[in-house]
Amino acid sequence: MGLLVQYFMSLVFITQMYLMMALMAVFFTPLAFFSRKWTFRAVHTYCGWVRWSADLMVGLRSEIRGEVPQGEVLVASKHQSFFDIIMIVHATPEPKFIMKKEIIWTPIVGFYAKRMGCVSVDRGKRGVAIKKMVSEVKSGAQQPGQLIIFPQGTRVAAGASKPYKIGTGVLYKETGQTCVPAATNVGVFWPRHGILRKPGLAVVEFLPPIAPGLTVDAFTVALEKSVESGSNRLMEEAGFDLAKGQQ
Repeated sequence: MGLLVQYFMSLVFITQMYLMMALMAVFFTPLAFFSRKWTFRAVHTYCGWVRWSADLMVGLRSEIRGEVPQGEVLVASKHQSFFDIIMIVHATPEPKFIMKKEIIWTPIVGFYAKRMGCVSVDRGKRGVAIKKMVSEVKSGAQQPGQLIIFPQGTRVAAGASKPYKIGTGVLYKETGQTCVPAATNVGVFWPRHGILRKPGLAVVEFLPPIAPGLTVDAFTVALEKSVESGSNRLMEEAGFDLAKGQQ
């Protein structure tokens, strides 16, 4: 009976989450159209709502740890579900993303992605995508912000492994920016697919920054070690058995 109730409340939570996205868009979009400041106010308000309502409706609390990145930096994060995006965007003052180009055409989300300064890439053309990322990031340097990238290129289920792609390392080298790794355990409670949202404490932790100056290979090794060890620690803290791949 308890599991059925959790499923039902998860469905209610998901439904209101998207309904609130539409309602907030009606209110904020005219303001965001004229001001990038209002764009960030809108996305911060929405992400705060999702975090608050997740706690209220399904018992999923959320916590940000570590020093929140400021200024023009790269943020390379573990990506397990939509909720880690919500948490990082809510925490950082001026977030923008490296994201697949299809999102630009998504109603509401695409508009705000453009206003935030997100960089869209075609993941099917790796070499072209990397060059485009570097070019657009450099040309957009006049807009300060925290450039968020998922170095594995996609969502990865809690306990699963996937190689780190070269794109983050190329950006790190070509932009000469500091990179802040970020670890998370959100996939334990909010999976990549499905309806069920589990109660517990979801954490995104900003880890010690990696200063400019490393080679792409050395940077990638350091980044993967930092993010994976940090995420494993957080998942174990949440009661997840890494050996069995389950909670």
